[in-house]
Formats: sequence, C-alpha cells, structure tokens
Amino acid sequence: MKTLAIDIETYSSVSLQKCGVYAYAASPDFEILLFGYAWDDGPVEVIDLARGQALPQELQDALYDPEILKTAFNASFERTCLSAYLGKTTPPEQWSCTAVMARELGLPGSLEAVGEVIGLPEDKQKSKTGRALIRYFSIPCKPTKSNGNRTRNLPAHDPDRWAMYVEYNRQDVEAERAIRKKLSRFPIFEKEQPLWIHDQHINDRGVGVDLAFAAKAVEIDGIIKARLLDQAKELTGLENPKSTVQLKSWIEDTAGIEVESLNKKSIAGVRADAGCDAVDQMLDIRAGLAKTSTEKYNAMLRTACPDGRIRGLTQFYGAARTGRWAGRLVQMQNLPQNKMSDRDLDTARQLVAAGDLDTLELLFDDIAGTLSQLIRTAFVPKAGHRFIVADFSAIEARVIAWLAGEEWRMDVFNTHGKIYEASAEQMFHLPKGSVKKGDPMRQKGKIAELALGYGGSVGALKSMGALEMGLTEEELKPLVNSWRAANPAITKFWWDTDNAARKTIQTKVPTKLPFGMGFYKQGPLLKLRLPSGRELSYVKPRIDDDSITYEGTIQSSGGWGRIESYGPKLVENIVQATARDCLAVAIDRLERAGFPVVFHVHDEVICEVPIGVSSAKELGAIMSEPIDWAEGLPLRADAYECEYYRKD
Repeated sequence: MKTLAIDIETYSSVSLQKCGVYAYAASPDFEILLFGYAWDDGPVEVIDLARGQALPQELQDALYDPEILKTAFNASFERTCLSAYLGKTTPPEQWSCTAVMARELGLPGSLEAVGEVIGLPEDKQKSKTGRALIRYFSIPCKPTKSNGNRTRNLPAHDPDRWAMYVEYNRQDVEAERAIRKKLSRFPIFEKEQPLWIHDQHINDRGVGVDLAFAAKAVEIDGIIKARLLDQAKELTGLENPKSTVQLKSWIEDTAGIEVESLNKKSIAGVRADAGCDAVDQMLDIRAGLAKTSTEKYNAMLRTACPDGRIRGLTQFYGAARTGRWAGRLVQMQNLPQNKMSDRDLDTARQLVAAGDLDTLELLFDDIAGTLSQLIRTAFVPKAGHRFIVADFSAIEARVIAWLAGEEWRMDVFNTHGKIYEASAEQMFHLPKGSVKKGDPMRQKGKIAELALGYGGSVGALKSMGALEMGLTEEELKPLVNSWRAANPAITKFWWDTDNAARKTIQTKVPTKLPFGMGFYKQGPLLKLRLPSGRELSYVKPRIDDDSITYEGTIQSSGGWGRIESYGPKLVENIVQATARDCLAVAIDRLERAGFPVVFHVHDEVICEVPIGVSSAKELGAIMSEPIDWAEGLPLRADAYECEYYRKD
C-alpha cells in the first residue's frame, strides 16, 4: 500500500488550545496555509496554498482513496482540518497516527520531544523555529501603528520569514516519516488501530450542549461572585479581599493569631485558631469566590461548533502509562457530582434556564454549588433521542481481585458486590452481612478500599481524606495492617510483580505472571504484556539504588525524565490498563451493535439513542458480556436512561 505522509500549517482566529481543533477548523476564516507531503520514501513537497498554489487533483483524490494510507503526527488534527477545508469528511479508516505509535511505546506526545528522545539525526528532527513562525503567521496579531493596525500577518508582510515557514513545514514531514520508520520496529497492538478509528468517529460525532442554559449559568455565576466580592469588601474593608496577602493580614489583626497559609489543608486550622464568626464568614465567602468548576460552562460556550455540538472531548491513548483516554476541552474526567434528587435537579435546571435567580435562591442555599451540580445537565441529546448511560461497577476493584486471585473478593463480586461492607467484615473479622450502609465500620472499609489497593499506607489514607471522615491518627496504621492482612493474595501480587520486573531488567530473561501477563525486554524497552495481549512500555529501565526506574513524561512538570516505580505502582498500571481494555471492548461492541457513543468518562459510556429504540437493560447487558481474554472476571455494568446527562 502506498503511504502519503502529511503535515499542514493553518490559520484561524479561533484559539486551537482553548477551543479545540473542531471549533478551530469551523471558523469562517479558517484556512490551510501550507500542505507538506511525501509519497513513501520520495522527496518532501510543499504546496503553498497561502500564495495561490492549488492542491493538485492527485492529492485531493488520494485523501479519499482507501488504497493509500495517510499518516501524520497527531493525525486527528490533519484529518479534521482537511475535512473542513475540502467540505467532506476524510475517513479515519484510511489514516495512521504516528503520535499514537509513540505514546504506546511510552514516548512523549510531541513531535519535537519524540525526535529528541529516540535520537533522530538533527536533519530529521522537528525544527525548533516553529513556535515563533506559528505565532507570526497562524494566529491573529495585535494591531499596532508599526504594523498598520493589521490583525493578521500574511506571507507578503515578511517573505523571508515565510520562506522559513515553508521549510519548517517540509521538515515536519521529514521528522514524522523518520519517527514512523524508526518506531515501525515496534508495531502497535492489532486491536488498537480499529479502536483509534472508533475514537475518531466518536470525536467527529460529538455531543450536544444546551448553549442557552450554559450562558444563563455563566450569567448567574457572575452575579453571585460579584455579590460575594461586595460582601467581602464590606466585611473586611479590604480593597482586594481576594488577595491572600491582604486577607492573611486581616485575619491576623481581627483574630489575633498568626496565619502561615490559607491553602486548602490549612483552612480548618485557621478557623479553629481564630474562633471568630467574622473570620468564618469571610472564609466561607472566599470559598465561594474560589469555585472554578463553573468555568466548565465557559469552556462549553468556547468549544461548541456552530451546530451546538462539542467535538474532541477525548484523546486516544492520552495516558502513556496505561493507554487510558485523556479528557480534553471541558475535562469530563473531573466533573462535579450531582448529589441532589432528580426532582431538585430538574427544578434547579429549569430555574437556571429561565434565569430566575430569585426563585433559585429561595429554594437552594448554595447557588455556586448548585451550578456545579448542574454542569453535567448541560450535555443534551439531539431531538428525538435520549442518552443511555452505562458504566462498569467497581471495575478496578474487580480487576485486581481477579488478577491476584483474592477469592473472598471474587465471592463478593460474584454475589452482592458490596465491597466496602465486605472489606470491613473481612478486615475486622465480623460476621458476613453484619456491616450495613451508615455503619462507621463501612466507612473504614470504604476509605481502606479507596486508598490501599496499590501499596498505599498512612499517607494515602490521609490524602483520601481519612481524618476528615472522622478517623483518628492512631487508627490509620492499624487500618493499613488490617487491609493488607485481609488481602494476602493482592499484597503477594504486588511483590511478585516487583520481583518479575527486576529479574527481567537485570537479566533480560522474560518473566511470567498470571493470565498471560509478563515482562520481557525489547531493545531499549521493558514490555509488560497485559491479559488482553496489549503491552505497556517502559523506556530504558534500570535498577538505581535498589529502585526500579525508567524514562518517561513526568506528570508534575510535563518534562522528560527518570521515574521511580515499584511493584504496587506497576500493579496499578496493570489494573488501570486492564480496566481500560475492558472499556475498549465495550465501546467496540456498542458501536458495532448500532449504539452511537457520544462520549465516555472513566469507565462510563454515554450513547445517544432514538427514543423508543432499545433500553438501558440491553446496553447494560452488552457491557456486562464476558470478555474472551478475561475468563472469570466478574464484570457488571449498570445502565440508565436520561433526557440530559446526569448521574443516576
């Protein structure tokens, strides 16, 4: 099959970073400036569309020819932009994404960084001059006297710089092709390409947003925040009560205490030390002013396409350690929960849609909190349809029990599924069925389950909020010990995994784990085979001071560096990656069964289904079907229908 490597440079007045590629390409002033391409190993050519050159018919035909494979680094960008430019969707079935190849091997997500990490020759790497050229030609410029008050730079405004941009585009094609050739030694898992195609269709499809509702929510939030700011100024007399420095000084003067910090962890201590109603009131106001969850409404308004749908909410293989999808644009992965009843949710939503703040305040105490709970409800199906939402129940807890062979947990998941209650009973040697919802022992079981499955100890319990839940410092270490004693197969699985990884790193001899899992070395990579057959990759692993380390993207900084790991952390990767593969199977089954997925969050899938067609029961059954590579895994999916997105 012939291969066509592609890289394009574009212009739009819509921000790509803030609004995403679909809204970017839907802008009336969007255009493709340069089209760089190469056939197979042939020379790289650049079509200068901005200076009047036309895209040859041969290339236009090639973009829709199923016998020609189109490749690009982050192919969804090229594919989406070309679809908008040509007025016809370019089929994802005909594309391959080199960025996905890189991320599957644990490499960085940018073209420039990948080239550096894999050691491409300088003439094959992405040019470092690109950012300045993109800023100059591809985004609007600020009008000034010196530039004649123009809002855009064209090739004629700086021919020399434009010539550099043409060469930059040419070099990007060279870099993508060189990376693809080098990474082709490590072909992606055969099931990942069809899954990427599903992902492209889901992102192309998008999900509807009630833009009028979102706009009213933003308007109400602005009114509430302005009121709170006025109250803060009146209470404190400060010019800027949002200033941490000014507020600390005011609290010290008002309460006669010393305030070291006003961060989230310190607030409770400050309140206790102050013992002052005025300080409590001001800190409540500050909490209201600091709420940022309603910013998601602004993100919806910013990212919606002209037809009222948001596209591009997920990034395929966004999490390099596990292959999980990453949230983009509105960040669906951290939506606030809606905890109010369905009736209250409906009422609040109707009042916000009508802009009826007076009645909203009459019925609901915390308006900012109410707006947060309503964020999900801004996502709506198209006319004549409803959402059917299906999600896996306690998927990670089920997967780790299955992989480790923790029999009592398997019994729980094969029967009633109440793992918090059962965990408390197992940990504290209580009779089966004796711990109920609301029992303090259940709370201990819950916090232990949430914090301790991947080697966590006292620090993990604290991070999960154990002290805020009412547990004492003295109870934490015994809780850790009780959980580990109650789960001997899981703790053994941690250290079996640790030993297997160390042996393969040190001896290069493959090692085996249950369910077809195991480690082996392939060139500079430590490969970890999952039950599905997919493999995780750890770059340049070694043992440093008795610690397992490898190279990867450091989450806190985004830079490339050496990361430390150990058995429980590797088990976390395995479990989350396996849960992701279960979701992948479910998405494939739903799409093939004719249930269009409009987005998915963690282990939950949202389908847009015509009213009167199918049922929650059918979708739940599809999600719960056994998986061929996961024999014995006790999967269970719950499903429900809704006229707008919400939690059941």
